[in-house]
Amino acid sequence: MIWGIFVLLTLLAISFVLYPLLLSRSSILTRRDAVPAILADQMQEIERDMERGLISEHEGQAAKLEIKKRIVAAVRSSERKVASAACTGGKIPLVIAAVLAPLLATGYYLTMGSPQVPSMAFAARAEERAQNNDVAILANQLRERLESDPAGGPSEGWMLLGQTYQRMGRAGDAVEAFEVVAKREDATSATFSMLAEAVAVANDGLVVPQAKMAIDRALELDPSNPAATYFESLYLLQREEARQAYDLLVSRLNQEDDYVPWMETYAAQINRIAAAADLPVVDLPSGPTSQPRPSAADVAAASELSDADRAEFIRSMVSRLAERLKDDPEDLDGWMRLANAYTVLQEQDRAIEAYRKAEALLEQQPADDPRRPVVRDALKQLGG
Repeated sequence: MIWGIFVLLTLLAISFVLYPLLLSRSSILTRRDAVPAILADQMQEIERDMERGLISEHEGQAAKLEIKKRIVAAVRSSERKVASAACTGGKIPLVIAAVLAPLLATGYYLTMGSPQVPSMAFAARAEERAQNNDVAILANQLRERLESDPAGGPSEGWMLLGQTYQRMGRAGDAVEAFEVVAKREDATSATFSMLAEAVAVANDGLVVPQAKMAIDRALELDPSNPAATYFESLYLLQREEARQAYDLLVSRLNQEDDYVPWMETYAAQINRIAAAADLPVVDLPSGPTSQPRPSAADVAAASELSDADRAEFIRSMVSRLAERLKDDPEDLDGWMRLANAYTVLQEQDRAIEAYRKAEALLEQQPADDPRRPVVRDALKQLGG
């Protein structure tokens, strides 16, 4: 069926090209068609001049003879040009192109394409489209809820909204959501690094001044923020400072003793720079390459943002994180995230326990590790 349609479309396209060429040219005015009219007009003009006595009989006959010679020469010249065009140009190249073009296209597709691979029917994408529509509706509901909140809406809600927009490809809306939190006192290093990423994406990957300001603020709050460091390296690359970008990424990578997922992105970027600048490549320890992310159901749970719903949303994420840490107990940043989540849920004992895990892992880190004071202050506030 599909090949039959292709053939019909090809024949239709060829007919559009050939039909005008096969039409009679009788309606087209050429130089040969104009010659008799010119001859008659000029002859009549000479005769009128002779009758009025403006020219003599001898002069009139001579003029008529000269006009006839010029017209005969013009006709012969026109006929030679028409014959030459008919043989060397005109219809023949167009006919050849009309026939060969679809044949060459079909041959190329059969050779280089994938005619045997079935296409996905529009109906088969129904579930995907429905899920995308659901997320978009929930995101709109979440935004309306946040904007209608007299207190401005909780920062967690705005961050969730920004991340949702980011995954939807709506970078401009993500920037607006992250900027709301960036102006608040509870803005963290992660807030500014996410803002920097959204601004860069909205500007086709360029680290514009707005993104650079967010990067600087993120690194000021947490010098070890891997996302902020990565975008700082992109800024250096834009300034054609490839060696500085390479050294920055390698230095941050070397601060980690164990595998963490963002290392994959770092290694790929480092090795791209290394290939272009003739620098050493890097290898990574093996490890898991993915982290659990909020699903459409997570967004739905958070969209209402009542205290109970928000707590339930956080608990679902906390449960996933806690399960993962059972398999990866050496994840220092994971324990810190878990402790912070328990703090939000007001589960003080579990928060203290998680911070204690992080504190034990910090004993293996440098004395100036910026996470040390964070854990120490958190335990002090929790009375641990």
